Amino acid sequence: MTEGTIKRINSDRGFGFIAPDGASDDLFFHMSAVADRAFDQLREGQRVTFEPGTDPRNLGRGRAEDVRPLAE
Repeated sequence: MTEGTIKRINSDRGFGFIAPDGASDDLFFHMSAVADRAFDQLREGQRVTFEPGTDPRNLGRGRAEDVRPLAE
């Protein structure tokens, strides 16, 4: 799994962006990609793990799947 930091969350619309460690481009994630459906427990600046994937609606854009908070 890849690690990163949540850069921005839009709680009202159910999505956010993760800054992956060692990468320059942020990855989009949707609330449906959060493990255990714990989207409401995520916050900006929180460390997470995820699987990098591709957005099926835009094959040129990366997307994070199976997003899980790291133990603090």
